[in-house]
Amino acid sequence: MKRFLSTAALTASLALSAPVAMAEPETYVIDDEHFSMSFEVIHIGYAPVMGMFRDVEGQFDYDEETKQLTSGTLTFKSKSVFTNHDKRDGHLRNKDFLNSGTFPDITFEITNFEATGDNTGIVTGDLTLLGKTRPMDVDVTLNKSAEYPIGHEDYTLGITAETTIKRSNWGMTYGIDQDLVGDDVRLRFGLEAVKESGWL
Repeated sequence: MKRFLSTAALTASLALSAPVAMAEPETYVIDDEHFSMSFEVIHIGYAPVMGMFRDVEGQFDYDEETKQLTSGTLTFKSKSVFTNHDKRDGHLRNKDFLNSGTFPDITFEITNFEATGDNTGIVTGDLTLLGKTRPMDVDVTLNKSAEYPIGHEDYTLGITAETTIKRSNWGMTYGIDQDLVGDDVRLRFGLEAVKESGWL
């Protein structure tokens, strides 16, 4: 009996002292077929002009256990701007706004995530636009994470996010002084991202 108790005590001690296996962040790749990004900016004070970027790619690291977005990068192709008006889209691509010929990429790099609820948080990152990099906070909702029910059937995370920026902080000032185009730009995102291991 003493030998049994001694062995049991030793086993329990080793179990308690052994390192606990912790989940690690895994990489998720944005599914470009299920990605939406829109922007809104007031035109001459009358109504918002709404548009989007149709070409985007990116990935981020997500810890399922802690619900933390730990790092990641999104890249938008500035030439892919679309507002359903050819002349306006051409203007947005020139030097007054996006200057797509010189700056083809708009990037957002995640630097921090602070949870604000069970499935909400604030992502802090660096937005690089027109060659200037400035910090930006984004309100994020982690909608659902599960194996996809149709199609690829891989583990997928869905996210909704939004923020408002002042474009003048990145040197885009056309039309602000004349009140032709607003300074505040509202950004909204909806995306699905697939765990990278599912696409290997």
